[in-house]
Amino acid sequence: MAKNMIDLKGRAAVVTGGAQGFGKAISERFLRSGARVAIWDRDTALAEKTAKALGAEVHAVACDVADPASVATALKATLEAFGRVDILINNAGIAGANAKTWETDVEEWRKVMRVNLDGPFICSRAVVPGMIQQNYGRIVTIASIAGKEGNPNAAHYSASKAGVIALTKSLGKELAGYDIAVNCVTPAAAKTAIFAQITQQHIDFMLSKIPRNRFVLVEEVASMVAWMASEENSFTTGAVFDISGGRATY
Repeated sequence: MAKNMIDLKGRAAVVTGGAQGFGKAISERFLRSGARVAIWDRDTALAEKTAKALGAEVHAVACDVADPASVATALKATLEAFGRVDILINNAGIAGANAKTWETDVEEWRKVMRVNLDGPFICSRAVVPGMIQQNYGRIVTIASIAGKEGNPNAAHYSASKAGVIALTKSLGKELAGYDIAVNCVTPAAAKTAIFAQITQQHIDFMLSKIPRNRFVLVEEVASMVAWMASEENSFTTGAVFDISGGRATY
């Protein structure tokens, strides 16, 4: 895949859930663009393996994005390593078990919400004061086409991603007076580890909805995110960037 050069030289980035999937691809793209990257992940062993594979400018930091104390500790470690945070990619997410809304376990609902919606709120809340102080920042959250359309048998996931879209719009407006851009992307599904959490029937349903008739590649999402996280993205904020292979109708 052809790759345009995106200039992130000198920038310090945090990628949550960066050990695999979209997060790993984004971390790799950022690294090639000149950024230093802190991978915040609950799976410390996998994060360390990914960091070692990607190179010296990548740091693995243990972090549970749903736990404010864990995020505060991760931010402290990142600031000690990099001195600043210029970019936050809210990528960490889980699918949850597929079920009808009325058959979804309440704790399963809350688990998905804690990671997918509370996580981006808690992480953004932690890094924004520093971005305001330096009058520079780029925040990109990985939402989903499900957040626009509402996938059946995935109400918790769909609702969490719709919440992320609204969070993006609110935070973008609040920070519009600074050189801080807050945006999100709404990808169609990709073949990542998250597929292990969902049924084949649901996978087939998602593919049937994509006019391009394939799943998005993690590298394609990373390409879009790299520009969104760059200094060039200086005007657009509070926006939703679609990358759903033609599925989205708005």
